[in-house]
Amino acid sequence: MSHHIVEVKDLQYSYPDGTPALRGVSFRIVHGESVAIVGANGAGKSTLLLHLNGFLTAGGGEIRIGEFPITAKTLHTVRRTVGMVFQDPDDQLFMPRVYDDVAFGPLNLGLPPQEVEERVTHALATVGALHLRNRPPYKLSRGEKKAAAIAAVLSMSPDILVMDEPTSDLDPKARRQLVELLRTFKHTKIIASHDLDMVLDLCERTVVIYNGQIMADGPTRQLFENDDLLAQSHLEKPLRMQGCPVCRGS
Repeated sequence: MSHHIVEVKDLQYSYPDGTPALRGVSFRIVHGESVAIVGANGAGKSTLLLHLNGFLTAGGGEIRIGEFPITAKTLHTVRRTVGMVFQDPDDQLFMPRVYDDVAFGPLNLGLPPQEVEERVTHALATVGALHLRNRPPYKLSRGEKKAAAIAAVLSMSPDILVMDEPTSDLDPKARRQLVELLRTFKHTKIIASHDLDMVLDLCERTVVIYNGQIMADGPTRQLFENDDLLAQSHLEKPLRMQGCPVCRGS
């Protein structure tokens, strides 16, 4: 299972204007782990995720996916292993029909038509979106677009699933359905999110980032009970850990 391992060593990255975004980030994630990346706006979460399958090129340090360092020569292999779901589904959906978006990856792998059909059907069924297969993406709700974008990644059968703010803009029902779906994905999950209650549900381990640096890396509940850490990182406790505001005031 070495191909499921994600290893980041001293990752450095600066924005085009020279502003540092990541300052020596290092961690190792092994097969089957479900890991959250949390931090305030501008902490570097999305920038970090975009390095994990080569959408951004590091200014220093190294990222390895299994046995492969991410380089121009290994990108094809890495992107088959690491499936990336962007925060905005409109960044992923660009074809006339949902079916075409979900089939795009398998077709580019050169798979036979029957296997492509099977992958598309299975991926859409997994996210409860089989009824959307012939719909144009621009006519979908935000939740439906999220489902279609996840299906487009699942159709590639990734070993590692990377998601940026997966529950943003979802109504409570769609959020609950997504959490239940992610519980069924048994391989490695890396999730950047402000939704710390979802993090409690899905991630045994959390990496806290602030100002491009790792502030803490450890068991999720233990970190969320650390008031000093949360304050330093400009985070609030998950709602379920805050207790009843009426009781606190009595």
